[in-house]
Amino acid sequence: MKKEELPYLYLILAHFFIGFLVYLFPFISKLYGFLGFFLGFYLVIKKQNKNHEVLLAAAYVTGGEVFLRMTGGNVSYEFSKYAVIVFMLLGMYYKGFAKGATPYWLYLLLLVPSVIISTFVLDFDTNIRTTIAFNISGPVCLGMASLYTFRRKVTLKQVNDILLALGLPIVTCMSYLTFYTPNVKEVVTSTQSNFATSGGFGPNQVATFLGLGMFIFFSRIILESKTKFLLIINLIVALNITYRGIITFSRGGMLTGGLMIIFLLGFMYYKTNFKGKVKLNYILSIMITALVFTWGYSSLQTGGLIDKRYANQDAQGRAKESKFTGRADIASTEIDMFLENPIFGVGVAKGAEIREDLTGNFAVSHDEITRMLAEHGSLGIIAMLILFFTPLIMYLENQFNMYLICFVLFWFLTINHAAMRTAVPAFVYSLSLLNVQLISPKTKNKE
Repeated sequence: MKKEELPYLYLILAHFFIGFLVYLFPFISKLYGFLGFFLGFYLVIKKQNKNHEVLLAAAYVTGGEVFLRMTGGNVSYEFSKYAVIVFMLLGMYYKGFAKGATPYWLYLLLLVPSVIISTFVLDFDTNIRTTIAFNISGPVCLGMASLYTFRRKVTLKQVNDILLALGLPIVTCMSYLTFYTPNVKEVVTSTQSNFATSGGFGPNQVATFLGLGMFIFFSRIILESKTKFLLIINLIVALNITYRGIITFSRGGMLTGGLMIIFLLGFMYYKTNFKGKVKLNYILSIMITALVFTWGYSSLQTGGLIDKRYANQDAQGRAKESKFTGRADIASTEIDMFLENPIFGVGVAKGAEIREDLTGNFAVSHDEITRMLAEHGSLGIIAMLILFFTPLIMYLENQFNMYLICFVLFWFLTINHAAMRTAVPAFVYSLSLLNVQLISPKTKNKE
């Protein structure tokens, strides 16, 4: 083991230990949440955001969101989204607004009419302020983060550091889940999403974060494992996160993480030379072998139920009627709302109330796209088109950004099964707008 490898090892072990401490003493979760925010704030102030420290701070807060929700460590349910917005405003104070970010100013303006409408149409007994904030905080978080990141010049090393800051709290979450559910066989009895293996929290959100963590540490195997020791450390972390994600029995987040890895590998195969391809083949063979063993172990621990889950079968091996567990019905009602209110939509958060009146069940949307249609109308369509096409146009300008497609893919797939209930799709999307450089912009200017 080399001396320079120790700090990374200690960093991983420290976050694993935090998860263990929170399991033993739950009150530590609140302390962890406070420290994560205030230390990030202190770092930005001290460094005056000279190297975009706000992105590191925002990444860390974002990565810890589901863990803090799971363990009651957040001040409020939406704290992480507000924290990201605060960090972005702080970054703008030091660095100014991103030049040319007009699409995202327009995007934020397109959200306003529906917010105004909702203040008039929401039911009398609804807490208007908190209800609107719950539904609009995700889109606003995305807009504010994008205003800061749009075409900001960063190095590939800085992007990998941001991803590590995002991934470390996921290691803590993985550690907590390990101690929370030490014996998987005792709690897995069906092919439904499992709260017991998700820390007692929503499996969909937990799997979203674990799937992202899987991608982050597999990307570090490929790009940041300069020695065999680092490769082994990253492989162990990646496989443990993968296992914990698989046994949540929530497929969306894990499939998304898997597709991101495939796109990253495809990009690197396309861009690299023969020598690089040989190295990739070596790493890929290790990864595939390890993944096969991880899946086999997951299958063994769940008595084969995980195989049936991904085959869309119930515990008896019978094919399920739908893969979406009622989400298709919610999306259908939202499309109907859009057709009846095609210009401005029904108003933010009004969709759930209308659905309750029609069906008798209160259910919030899992799909941000159909929610935008229903609640923002045609303005929502324009807003989504801005979000979808702007980073793709940027990719044509800077095809070196190997992460761009992966980040957009994560955002798009996540909002289709988990909406924007967490800050992570918003923040990860904003990273796709960074102008990634091979070398430091300062070095380039000197040349």
